[in-house]
Amino acid sequence: MEFAIGAICAVVGLGLGFFAGLVYRKSIAEKAIGSAEKEAERIVEQAKKDGESKKKELLLEAKEETLKIKNEHERENREARSEIARMEKRAIQKEESLDKKLDAVAKKEEILAEKLKANEAEIEKIEKLKAQELEELQRISGMTTEEAKELIVSKVEEEAKIIAAKRLVAIEADLKETAEEKAQEIIVTAMQRIASDSVAEKTVSVVDLPNDEMKGRIIGREGRNIRTIETLAGVDLIIDDTSDAITISTFDPTRREIARLTLEALVADGRIHPSRIEEMLEKSRKEVEATIKKEGEQATYETGVHGVNAELIRTLGKLKYRTSYGQNVLRHSIEVAHLSGMIAKELGVDAYIAKRAGLLHDIGKATSQEAGGSHVQIGVELAKKYKESKEVVHAIEAHHGDVEAKSVYAVIVQVADAISAARPGARRDNLENYIRRLQRLEEIATGFEGIEKAFAIQAGREIRVLVNPEMISDADMILKARDIATKIEEELEYPGQVKINMIRETRVFDYAK
Repeated sequence: MEFAIGAICAVVGLGLGFFAGLVYRKSIAEKAIGSAEKEAERIVEQAKKDGESKKKELLLEAKEETLKIKNEHERENREARSEIARMEKRAIQKEESLDKKLDAVAKKEEILAEKLKANEAEIEKIEKLKAQELEELQRISGMTTEEAKELIVSKVEEEAKIIAAKRLVAIEADLKETAEEKAQEIIVTAMQRIASDSVAEKTVSVVDLPNDEMKGRIIGREGRNIRTIETLAGVDLIIDDTSDAITISTFDPTRREIARLTLEALVADGRIHPSRIEEMLEKSRKEVEATIKKEGEQATYETGVHGVNAELIRTLGKLKYRTSYGQNVLRHSIEVAHLSGMIAKELGVDAYIAKRAGLLHDIGKATSQEAGGSHVQIGVELAKKYKESKEVVHAIEAHHGDVEAKSVYAVIVQVADAISAARPGARRDNLENYIRRLQRLEEIATGFEGIEKAFAIQAGREIRVLVNPEMISDADMILKARDIATKIEEELEYPGQVKINMIRETRVFDYAK
């Protein structure tokens, strides 16, 4: 009971204490609120005072800035007015200067006009004096104006000839120092590396017989054996009673070789009758065909030209039995291929194309007797047929100058062909053509005015020309030599080059009595 009363008293005490705390806190809060309101009023008042002060400062700054802008504007206006005034002054001065210059120009024009009138009068006076002097000159010299002009023109022409001759000599000397030296180096280098044999030109072959009995056996009863050989081989057999030999004649070198091998085999065997002749002819034909193929392949191997059509190789091998002016055509073609390759290397172009074109350049000669037409045309057709390149076809077409050479390979083949054909021992021209060419050389030289005599010497490599010293001067000799050389180049075909040796000799005679 006492415990409960104590608890109640404690609760009542706690409630009274809590209430007293609330009252105390309320009084403190009311005091704080009153203090805050006073502080707020003080701050508002202070802010109003500061705002007024700031407002006054801003107004004062604005007035100062306005005044500054106004002063700057007035200064710029003053400067602009001053510049305009200066410009107006300069414009006025320029106008005054232009007026003075115009006055001066007008005065100069008047002076020039007066001078022109004076000059015209002077020119008229000079023309009159010139006419008088010309009349006086004509009277003194006894020559008309046209005659005097002709005399002057002839003197000028003579001087021009002398100058042209001197320049021609200088140009040729300069070219010889450069172009000829290089060309000789290339050609000599190529030539010294080529050494090929040459064979005699022939359209016949000779087969030796051991005795007269063999000659009769070849002829056969009533000539049946010789007729069989001639019919089957396509050749003519010439048997001379005075010699132990049979001559085989035909224009086709392949048929001539087949007939030669057949006759040699028949002579060695001793059994000669029509059936044996046919057997031996067939055997010889196969042997020649094998040789042709082998020679064609050997030629391509020797020159390093590969990928040639098999039929073209066989055609190339046929050239083994062809000769031209004493030169074997196959060896000549191989030689031209090597020369072309060497020259191409020196010039920095494709040596393989040059060698291929050089090897095939005379391919038409293998079939020209059968097909007809020039070997150049036939060679071009063969090259096109077997898909040779355009450079090779054109080189074949142009190697004799039938068409203009339009590629460096065509020119190289032309040069190599000329070198191979013109080297000593390469060819043997027949006597009739040789004499005709020499006579034509002399005729060309003597056909020019002022040439007294001309002699072809050194087998046509040089022509010695004697001139009339009264008609041709030393300066004229240079031009005349050039004219002769040009005409020889245009009208004659010849290997190598022809030297024109001009000789002018003046002789004076007197007698002591």
